[in-house]
Amino acid sequence: MRLIIFDVDGTLVDSQNIIVEAQCRAFIQHGLEPPTREQALAIVGLSLHEAFTTLVGPKGPVSAIAESYRRAFADLRTGGYHEPLFSGIDAVLRRLAVHPDTMLGIATGKSQRGVRHLLEREGWHDLFATIQTADDAPSKPHPAMILQALAATEALPEEAIMVGDSTYDMEMARAAGTDVIGVSWGYHSPEALIEAGARHIVETVPDLEAELVARLARHQPATSQPDGTAPISIP
Repeated sequence: MRLIIFDVDGTLVDSQNIIVEAQCRAFIQHGLEPPTREQALAIVGLSLHEAFTTLVGPKGPVSAIAESYRRAFADLRTGGYHEPLFSGIDAVLRRLAVHPDTMLGIATGKSQRGVRHLLEREGWHDLFATIQTADDAPSKPHPAMILQALAATEALPEEAIMVGDSTYDMEMARAAGTDVIGVSWGYHSPEALIEAGARHIVETVPDLEAELVARLARHQPATSQPDGTAPISIP
């Protein structure tokens, strides 16, 4: 059995515009200069507390900004801002979900509420065997989300693959002892992903599917012959 764990923001969902705008509104509300777009996207993937501690320092109004950000994000979501899926992601997930001996999971800095909204919007309730969020574990790059996903699905670290777009995803996977694939269409550069431990970078969604299917095929158990022997492999 193989477990494929996906990050959400920057990997499955292009949420950059709503994230940047929500941060901007939260900072302005507290009389602070908003982070640049680059700074705002650099902390995507962290829990809100870790993200805003990174931006304003441990002595800043971290909790207050986080709460303002939550409200701004909710207002923007109902006010016309969208979090579109990256093109082709829905079809890829649905094909992988029915692949033999394969389970899908999520490990994200989003809250459970944010993930529930996504699952309801996309009709993904039956796709994921495990969902780990910032509500349930320490912030990435701590390995807890992956370790909890492994425990929930009874998968071994060598049977799991983490797919993400941030250095936090790469570092989390390394700490958990799992394989990891970086995607180039997210919010951290491919160079940063490689430095953080990515063993493979894919540039398009079809490339991601092809890479995952190839890895699943390599781990597919051999089918026995009628006499109980393993089939002959032809190189």
